[in-house]
Amino acid sequence: MRVVDVIEKKRNNLTLSNEEISYVIQEYVKGNVADYQMSALLMAIFFNGMTKEETAALTREMLESGDVIDLSKLEGVKLDKHSTGGVGDKTSLVLGPLVAACGGKLAKMSGRGLGHTGGTLDKLESIEGFNIGITEEEFFNQVNNIGVAIVGQTKNLVPADGKLYALRDVTGTVPSIPLIAASIMSKKLASGADKIVLDVKVGSGAFMKKLKDAEKLARAMVEIGDSFGKEVVAFLSNMDQPLGEAIGNALEVKEAINTLKGHGPADFTELCVELAEELLILAGIDNADQKIKEAIESGAAYQKFLDMVEAQGGNVAQIENDELPKASNIVEYYPKHSGYITHIDTKEMGRAAMLLGAGRESKDDVIDMAVGLISYAKVNKKVNKDEPLVMIHANGPTEEVERVLDNAIMISESVIDIPIIYEKIRKEQ
Repeated sequence: MRVVDVIEKKRNNLTLSNEEISYVIQEYVKGNVADYQMSALLMAIFFNGMTKEETAALTREMLESGDVIDLSKLEGVKLDKHSTGGVGDKTSLVLGPLVAACGGKLAKMSGRGLGHTGGTLDKLESIEGFNIGITEEEFFNQVNNIGVAIVGQTKNLVPADGKLYALRDVTGTVPSIPLIAASIMSKKLASGADKIVLDVKVGSGAFMKKLKDAEKLARAMVEIGDSFGKEVVAFLSNMDQPLGEAIGNALEVKEAINTLKGHGPADFTELCVELAEELLILAGIDNADQKIKEAIESGAAYQKFLDMVEAQGGNVAQIENDELPKASNIVEYYPKHSGYITHIDTKEMGRAAMLLGAGRESKDDVIDMAVGLISYAKVNKKVNKDEPLVMIHANGPTEEVERVLDNAIMISESVIDIPIIYEKIRKEQ
């Protein structure tokens, strides 16, 4: 078999066999296929797409290129959740403890962030001492005893994806639905969960800007899960405005804590409750909605968060005493005029947080855990030019951040409305 023949076949919009996909991926991981050849194949896939069968085969080869986590030591149904990412997205910090407080088991492996704020791991590390690198035995014991653990991915988890994504990033082939679906699902399947809920973001702050594209991606991932015998449910959720109010690492942890206590922003709370309910239903837990309500009202959900922090070496007293990292300066940002918010450029809101130091432009950048935004801007909200709209938490100058906010938030006299969740997608019966 020759790589060039596989490239030409996909260039001509023909279907690749399982053997051809297996050969190319395995040889690429071994270093026997040149980057320029793989780039050509990726571009052919970008333009011609892949069938369901091809996408499943690609996912399998990526999945089997490294470690596959065996969660059989965990009792009950093993749950996992994945978000395609967005501004102010701290749902994992709420979902894990909330699901655990209702009797579920969420064993989650997360990554670090590259962009407007840190990833889930970075946010958790704003808690003093929190260890995302616990041993496998500690991971299993923690999930069995507490019901939740959030840790870093192993270095050898789906190495094919790491190599392919780096190449896609520099060859303009990132926005390909089969390639995105295979990338996400290979990592989720390698993590070993039985049931998976996906939160596919749509809008100006998401990778998928259009609802139809997000729906295609969601369906592709649900189909991949089904082909591996895993039940996957995907939600299409709104990212045409930041999720919740907090954008920034310690700020988002604090908002997650407030949400677990029942005092979170309405949009963020609604999404967390919907995702948690679906996870509990997948686990076969009855009266999920009532259990969620009771877990929040009784304080059990917040206690599970503290249990997780303590189990992973974090400073619980720091949380209880409201001593998470704080910025040295809080600057009030006022809208230029009164009216109704009709549009928020969510990506620019994220960029404003990154300018403060809340995110990374490159993987070696150091995050300032304390800085970020508390934004009260929501589409359809009536605002007054004499009332602060955003609180800028800064350890440096804010002039450029304020200019970004000027352009990111559009205000007029009209009123529109947008949903938090557009659609829920599961396997077609």
